[in-house]
Amino acid sequence: MPFPAELVRDFVNTFDVEAQADELSSPAELAMWLRERDLIGPRDRATDDDLTTAHALREGLRAALRREAADLPALPLRVAVRAGEAPRLVPACEGVPGGLARIAAAAVSASWDRLKVCADSTCQWAFIDSSKNRSRSWCSMRVCGNRTKTRAYRARKRGSRRLVGSNTDTV
Repeated sequence: MPFPAELVRDFVNTFDVEAQADELSSPAELAMWLRERDLIGPRDRATDDDLTTAHALREGLRAALRREAADLPALPLRVAVRAGEAPRLVPACEGVPGGLARIAAAAVSASWDRLKVCADSTCQWAFIDSSKNRSRSWCSMRVCGNRTKTRAYRARKRGSRRLVGSNTDTV
């Protein structure tokens, strides 16, 4: 299983907002995604209800990464608290619901202050902010950061132009 922050990032990024492409568009794709990350066993199968829960969890996490309240239904994820050096959440069930519960538990244990969603509203890609002061705003400065800064520059330039009168004299 990947590190908690990477798992949450990868799960949120299964839906590409800009391209409107969903990696989890069927129960079989959900099961394959969870299986590839060792979150479920080789014989576990997903249902339509599992897919609905996965989509709600994903969008709830995306909203939380934007630091917004999400108006989403309660999720039927069963977790238990385990004691140790520090309390932690663990799935209280097996199969696909257990795999989704592992993602929810990873969100709680992840370096939450390092997880962010791109500030470009057309992107919304989740990323791990590895900057020293945690000030990164975009998933990529070369793409989204440049696009946002170029838009702002052009808007400033449009606002500073003066209307120039006609250069022709008419009688």
